[in-house]
Amino acid sequence: MASLINRSEDLQVIGQAASSQEALQLMEDQEPQVAVVDLSLAGGSGIDLIKEISKRHPSVIVLVLTMHDELFYAERSLRAGARGYVMKGESTDEVLEAIRQVLKGEVYVSEHLQSVLVQRAADPSPNSPSSAVESLSDRELEVFELVGRGQPTREIAKQLSVSVKTVETHRHRIKEKLGLSSGTQMVRYAIRWVERQAGNPA
Repeated sequence: MASLINRSEDLQVIGQAASSQEALQLMEDQEPQVAVVDLSLAGGSGIDLIKEISKRHPSVIVLVLTMHDELFYAERSLRAGARGYVMKGESTDEVLEAIRQVLKGEVYVSEHLQSVLVQRAADPSPNSPSSAVESLSDRELEVFELVGRGQPTREIAKQLSVSVKTVETHRHRIKEKLGLSSGTQMVRYAIRWVERQAGNPA
């Protein structure tokens, strides 16, 4: 993606980072106009990174480029401070257009998500599984997704830089919010949810 962006006449990549920590350090060294953020980052949460960028570097525009096409990821990203949300599967031209649009001060959402927004507004489904997951906080959602990816509690704590006890507290709250009675039920629910996210319904 970086090489494709650099081929355009009006855009240039000035740095790349593999983790939240690297991204924040890079911005201290040279502040970009736009930060293109992936929600699936090593050593932290993409949502948390958006919040940190907005707090530390308010002049930097955040555009999310991700594989997550669920509407609530887009909503959470925009609430956290992102100005655009585009899918990795979109064409290079659309990604470049998204960058240009947010540079103009506009909010950019890919066509697919625009149609989902319209459909949801016309026919909301408050009892759907996705609606139940939407009740989770940003941090609870991160824990829930990692559980669904098979990560044990200690590994989740390490990835999110929190204590094991904190992760256990989040797991308990997730069970309550989703109306689940056991940790096993939550794990199964999380696995099915992650599979749906990947386009492989259980």
